[in-house]
Amino acid sequence: MESLFFNITSTKYRVTELLNSENEYIKRVDISNGIFFLDIHVTQTKIQTHFKNLDRMVAICVVKEGTLKIHDNIEKSEFYLNQNTINIVASSKQDLTISTDENENRDVFILFIADFFLKRYLSTNPNEPIDFLYNLLKENITCKLINTQPIDALSLYIIDKIINIKPYSTMKSITCEHNILEFMIQRLNLLDMADKHLADDELCISKNAKEILLKNFTNPPTIELLAHLCATNESKLKKVFKKVYKTTIYEYVQKLRLEKANLLLKEQLLNIGEIAKEVGYKHQGHFSKLFFETYGVYPKDLLKKNS
Repeated sequence: MESLFFNITSTKYRVTELLNSENEYIKRVDISNGIFFLDIHVTQTKIQTHFKNLDRMVAICVVKEGTLKIHDNIEKSEFYLNQNTINIVASSKQDLTISTDENENRDVFILFIADFFLKRYLSTNPNEPIDFLYNLLKENITCKLINTQPIDALSLYIIDKIINIKPYSTMKSITCEHNILEFMIQRLNLLDMADKHLADDELCISKNAKEILLKNFTNPPTIELLAHLCATNESKLKKVFKKVYKTTIYEYVQKLRLEKANLLLKEQLLNIGEIAKEVGYKHQGHFSKLFFETYGVYPKDLLKKNS
């Protein structure tokens, strides 16, 4: 049974055209040992690909247009990945069929990451996203949908860099791997990795505070009011929230605001100033500065790139 990840030739960066016809293509691009991606753009052709092997892997499936269905032939279960979503799937051994319907436009990007690639970046903290995924793969799951999020502007920006490396550029493998690591960091940071080995009252307070902030991050309550709503005092609230979510309340609100801004940039319905106000920032310049410090790119560049 051939592994998905051990068929790389002496040239580390390799493009294989699985389909190439008028207005349609499917490309497999091997980056280095342990990572490759599929770039799928079809209009009429029905896709049906079978994966049956013992690879432990994580797949990040970006469905830009159309839908994608994953059928687990072992557990007899199905997962439907909808348009405009990014989905993280884990599998320790596969007997999977990935398919689409006919006569439907499909624009899909799937990044496959082997467990031994993840192993390079393990920490000693089981609540780190990489450690969480690596340990999950050791449980011999056939297929598990870990997370689904809407597509954001930054993800499209990074995917564009991954896909559109110039054919004759130097150090393609390193450059593409760098972009893929950037994409992984951005996506895995969205996983909710709260430490569950905590006292019940700590989990209750932090969970209540998080739910309130999720609904009110553009105009969040003061710490005093938030503590009152969570039936605790300010000092304990701040201490417990940081213990559980590894961030301060202020930093968490900022994270929620910038994530929402990232989604609004993808929709391209508002300008930068309007997006800043929509997510709770009075000054466009301050918003742009925070966005750049967090994501390494200015919001105006994402708006321009995805237009």
